[in-house]
Amino acid sequence: MDGFRPCIVIPIYNHHHGIVNVIEQLRLYQLPCLIIDDGSTAPCKKILNALQARESFITLLSFDENRGKGIAVCAGLRYAQSLGFTHALQLDSDGQHTLADVPTFLNKAKIKQNAVITGKRAYRDMPVARRYGRGLTDIWVWVHTLSTEIKDSMCGFRLYPIKETMTLLNTTSVGSRMDFDTEILVKLYWEQVAIEQISTRVVYSDKIISHFNLLRDNVRITQMHTRLFFGMLRRLPVWLLERLRFGKNA
Repeated sequence: MDGFRPCIVIPIYNHHHGIVNVIEQLRLYQLPCLIIDDGSTAPCKKILNALQARESFITLLSFDENRGKGIAVCAGLRYAQSLGFTHALQLDSDGQHTLADVPTFLNKAKIKQNAVITGKRAYRDMPVARRYGRGLTDIWVWVHTLSTEIKDSMCGFRLYPIKETMTLLNTTSVGSRMDFDTEILVKLYWEQVAIEQISTRVVYSDKIISHFNLLRDNVRITQMHTRLFFGMLRRLPVWLLERLRFGKNA
């Protein structure tokens, strides 16, 4: 469609064993792919440089030190905007996501060009610990938004409308690490950006290295929910007035 120019944004930090297979699968779609190396070590950098040299659809951006997934994704979105792309499909580099769903995300985005298209994982596919963590986060997100519309705010497989997302990022801050995916989705919802959800499967394996730090990232997530809760309270009077007015007009 005219005006629809999507790309792929992949943040990576030392997932060099997974990224090769991810790129092999993405080659089928031949979408421009921006890989943001978030301060990976030498073995990963070597593989990323080789991929960029071999694959014409890859552009590699590299940080000298690890800054966090959120910062990496935001850098990718900014660069995508500078290149004239209208949409960016964010996915992980570890091979967890079902990349056969890429056309589904793109087709939905063609219809809903101003919406975020985000993955929704099945609870039954998740390890028990992650299932409880996601369930708790879902409840908090329903509190932050006063809505049960968002079913899975932690899924890192999503497609952003770049104009709307960059408007948000230019006016507010979002989490820099494991708090990023949830916080940006809630804040986009606050800005009345539509959220469209697609069911997708995620592969969980002991062979896939997780960078989740039990203490540090749980503290960050707790701080994020605190920020969002008080952000909701500030917006609450306006929301209530709008709902009362809508009810009267109805």
